[in-house]
Amino acid sequence: MPLVDGFSFDLTVIWAFLIALAVLIYVVLDGFDLGLGILFAAERHRGDRDVMMNSVAPVWDGNETWLVLGGGGLFAAFPLAYSLILPALYAPIIAMLLALIFRGVAFEFRWRTDRWRWVWDIAFIGGSLVAAFSQGVALGGLLQGIEIDKAARIYSGGWWDWLTPFSVTVGVAVVVGYMLLGATWLVMKTSGPLQERMRARAWPLGVATIGFIGVVSLWTPFLQEGYYNRWFSDWRIVLAALVALAVLGIAAAMFRSLTVHRHEYRPFVLALALFVLCFGGLGMSMFPYIVPTEVTIWEAAAPRASQIFMLVGAAVLLPIILAYTAYAYWVFRGKVDADTGYH
Repeated sequence: MPLVDGFSFDLTVIWAFLIALAVLIYVVLDGFDLGLGILFAAERHRGDRDVMMNSVAPVWDGNETWLVLGGGGLFAAFPLAYSLILPALYAPIIAMLLALIFRGVAFEFRWRTDRWRWVWDIAFIGGSLVAAFSQGVALGGLLQGIEIDKAARIYSGGWWDWLTPFSVTVGVAVVVGYMLLGATWLVMKTSGPLQERMRARAWPLGVATIGFIGVVSLWTPFLQEGYYNRWFSDWRIVLAALVALAVLGIAAAMFRSLTVHRHEYRPFVLALALFVLCFGGLGMSMFPYIVPTEVTIWEAAAPRASQIFMLVGAAVLLPIILAYTAYAYWVFRGKVDADTGYH
């Protein structure tokens, strides 16, 4: 079995990469979708709300394919990790799934009624907010550690272990970050007064996102000794400094793109880059553990024969999913408005 310091590129690492990739794609695709839903609350004009919803209506359900792929991949490729993580995070995960259901129903029913439209608007806003916050809380609960009985291979913590100041902070951070993605998405997809309002909102949301990145990044190494050693021992402190500089550089470019150059597409791309960089830092903090810092990916992995069987299916399905996702975004590229749709 490969050791922590003895890296080996094998099937287990490939599966860890595939699941991490699925989660990352879900975060960057559904993140702006959820953020847009939260920003929905600030817009009172029906026409603006219609435009906001129309900008994601063709792609929102496809975005959630990646969530299913990540969860299903975890169950199939790392069954031990699945059996340990799920009981520890049942509450935020159930809340997230229920919120996504209400939000999905709101997409369909909002267009079919005038009398009850306000109900489905609330469901869309509330579902987006609860789903985003629950994802952050679940991430915080995982990062802070899960109490397990390694001998019995079961979760040994309590029902409320996931609820801590750190997990709540991460939950709020994810909400704010998703709102930034949603605002920059609407800068790219809309025009006129709505676009200008979103451009104005992206600035404070960007500042708040950078602030939360700093708070969570400084807090995380002190949660467990393994995190601290990973970032602040020996030469690794140089890597931590480089990552911090990269975050500040991307943020500065995003703010200039919003206000000085007034770009339309670049702010969204730079906001996505922030998320990708943070996700990479998260991966560096956790690897090779899948249950920090108790169970490695090799300890949690399914048998080799199962990994090979699933990898064949993934090799066929992943290119198909990527292709139809890219095609959907290509077909519905460009601006959207209430009268003409996409143009």
